[in-house]
Amino acid sequence: MLQFLKNSLLICFSVVLSAAFAEAMVRYLDGYDMFAMPLSVPSGSETVSAPALDQIPRAAGVERDWFFAEPPAMPNRKSVPDDWMRRYRAIENDAAASMDYRPSDLFKVWNSASIGDPCQHRRLRHASGRVLVYDPPDSGNAPPYRFLPDVTIPSGLVTNQIGWRGAPIENPRGDKTIRIVFVGSSTTVDSHHLPFSWPELAGHWLNLWAREKKLGVRFEVLNAARESITSTDIAAIVRTEVLPLRPDLVVYYEGGNQFRPSSIVADVPKGSAVRPQPAKAAPAWLRLGARYSAVIARVQAALGAATSEHDGHEWPKPDYRVVWPEGLDEADPDLAYPRLPVSLNTIQRDLDRIRGDLAEVGSDFAMGSFMWMVKDGLVLDPIRHRYILEQLNIGNYPFHYRDLERLAKFQNRLFAKYAATHGIAFVDIAGVSPFDPNLFTDAVHTNYAGTRLRAWVAFNLLLPTVEKHLADGSWPRPWPAGAPTALPTFTPREIAVSCK
Repeated sequence: MLQFLKNSLLICFSVVLSAAFAEAMVRYLDGYDMFAMPLSVPSGSETVSAPALDQIPRAAGVERDWFFAEPPAMPNRKSVPDDWMRRYRAIENDAAASMDYRPSDLFKVWNSASIGDPCQHRRLRHASGRVLVYDPPDSGNAPPYRFLPDVTIPSGLVTNQIGWRGAPIENPRGDKTIRIVFVGSSTTVDSHHLPFSWPELAGHWLNLWAREKKLGVRFEVLNAARESITSTDIAAIVRTEVLPLRPDLVVYYEGGNQFRPSSIVADVPKGSAVRPQPAKAAPAWLRLGARYSAVIARVQAALGAATSEHDGHEWPKPDYRVVWPEGLDEADPDLAYPRLPVSLNTIQRDLDRIRGDLAEVGSDFAMGSFMWMVKDGLVLDPIRHRYILEQLNIGNYPFHYRDLERLAKFQNRLFAKYAATHGIAFVDIAGVSPFDPNLFTDAVHTNYAGTRLRAWVAFNLLLPTVEKHLADGSWPRPWPAGAPTALPTFTPREIAVSCK
């Protein structure tokens, strides 16, 4: 079969001799490693256009060429055990289970205070044989899980001593080290298979900047984020995992998991999305070939486009009545308004907890605006931007683009006012980033090109805060005498799960 596929690939090369093929000969096509059999998870385009890069204002002293500099390889990257890969693939191929229980869930260590009966848990009821759990230090049920520490899992995620994404943590922290921790959900931890998350890339450029200016300091940028969590989970992570590290700065970036447009809609229409007439199913041999060749996948996509009614516009949706909260100013939101849309009362309470906890150890706090790939009248490529279309039209059904855009802008205005009111830095990532669907895999997550640009935006926007602290001598900070230096590690344990 493999020989047949390789022969088919050669035939396709002669038929589809195009710019796409030339790109593959260099390295990648559609973000796939061209030598992976079957195809790896795509990283998305690695190419960032010059206009997109030049659209981002650079802080004083920042060189454009730094954008292309790669961080050093992570010393804690390991080979993945064969048994882990086998079990990962088994979940990946079980369509019924993987809707709720994802392959990477095998390597999460679940909070024993939150899971209850695993057989009643939405995800863990699909687990086979065993589940890893830990006992939270505060006995609280948030966050729902931690990543297994000091491993490389089949999804590509590399974790450090405490289960955060990235390189090992310096312990004890050096006197000349400035420690910055990013917190958030999937849009901060980034897709596991990407070489680096955007906080890691931003940290690399901070160190390039420090070396160029001969500052004699080192930036340690850590990523405490994890997917599918809320602001309440993030507040718990800060309290139990981040505070023991006594960071100089914590940066918050999240705005999708509590985004509920129903909060401004009276009588939300029932029903489900009406998908435009889909393409006719490709023949089995072509679908199989697309698993092994990005070029064949291009052929499959072209045939599909020719037989589909998808044109990239917003899908048909029912009308509904928007009821904006009475007396709430969209342009200048009242932080104390009791019925803020899209969970913003809850989010503010959690931000208050984070600020209070960080103040106890003298850490600064910064807020990021959150980027949604949506606007009224948006037209997308129905093939290339399929997952953006599906998230906006299925995941956010029945809400119109205009209302998603309106709420996303309001959320960021409130974040900006929250930051200004409480005297914390506002990192306007959404305001500075290019609005380009080619940088996104869905409506909130970026491909690797988008990840690099988000990192570049954050790096340039954070530099004024960094320079202020360096100028007044408040950074780097010596470790307080007598303060414990132990990392917030934990002990995973295994429990048996057998659900019928």
